[in-house]
Amino acid sequence: MPSLTYDEWKDAQERTTVSVDGHDLDVAYYQDGEGEGDPVVFLHGIPTCSYLWAEVVPAIAEERRVIVPDMVGYGESDMSDGFDRSIRAQEEMIDGLLEGLGIDSCAFVGHDLGGGVGLRLAAHRPELVDRLVLSNAVAYDSWPIETIVDLGLPETAEETSVDELQELLEGLMENTLVDPERSEWFVEGMKTQWGSEEALVSLVRNAAATNTNHTTEIDPAGIEASTLLLWGADDEFQPIEYAERLRDDISEAELVGLEDARHWVPVDRPEEYAERLSAFLLDG
Repeated sequence: MPSLTYDEWKDAQERTTVSVDGHDLDVAYYQDGEGEGDPVVFLHGIPTCSYLWAEVVPAIAEERRVIVPDMVGYGESDMSDGFDRSIRAQEEMIDGLLEGLGIDSCAFVGHDLGGGVGLRLAAHRPELVDRLVLSNAVAYDSWPIETIVDLGLPETAEETSVDELQELLEGLMENTLVDPERSEWFVEGMKTQWGSEEALVSLVRNAAATNTNHTTEIDPAGIEASTLLLWGADDEFQPIEYAERLRDDISEAELVGLEDARHWVPVDRPEEYAERLSAFLLDG
């Protein structure tokens, strides 16, 4: 169990305004830690939020500053309609957030869509991303999965109630966690953020914004950052074969597959995940 509940995590978040495609959007982020060395940025995917990392960040915050944003359209960040939520736009948001925080070099840890953002950021801003960790990340043409495609259909926002969405998300996560009972905190936290009509529409828009072209246009061979592919070996959404391709294409990449871990690897194996992450970021 994480040391903070979802509500405590939410209350501890800071907020700022970031311009994305000319829209001034509210961005919520959790921040902790200090110490020498580059700060570590953690970014979640769909349909999660920054609370995904609640069991992992304390170990890193003991040695480094950690910054854990909610992507726009997620969590406590802006959910209003009328802006792009694609990983291209999320990359712009992260770039603007870090610039506003005065950060010109960082380590980046990304899961799912957050990993796709990390791929783009490392390719486009090699001076910004010194170390890159990708966990069960979207890459190449590995995405979107059918569930997300269906979620992004316009009629979903019109025909689905908040209660129906909650049931869908609960079933999706419980069926794809190694131990749903131990990870009940995660399921409840992820459902909570989508508990309103505005949030329901936001999630549909987020799903509709998934765009394979935003990773197929990236050449991983051009990534200069030292890279760790820390992957749940039993993932049914982003199979480890995509991590193997990334390992072969990125010049300085190491692949670690964690057994007994599926897509939600920081939740399935938090202790070993944190240990591997610490060794790569702090000791490597």
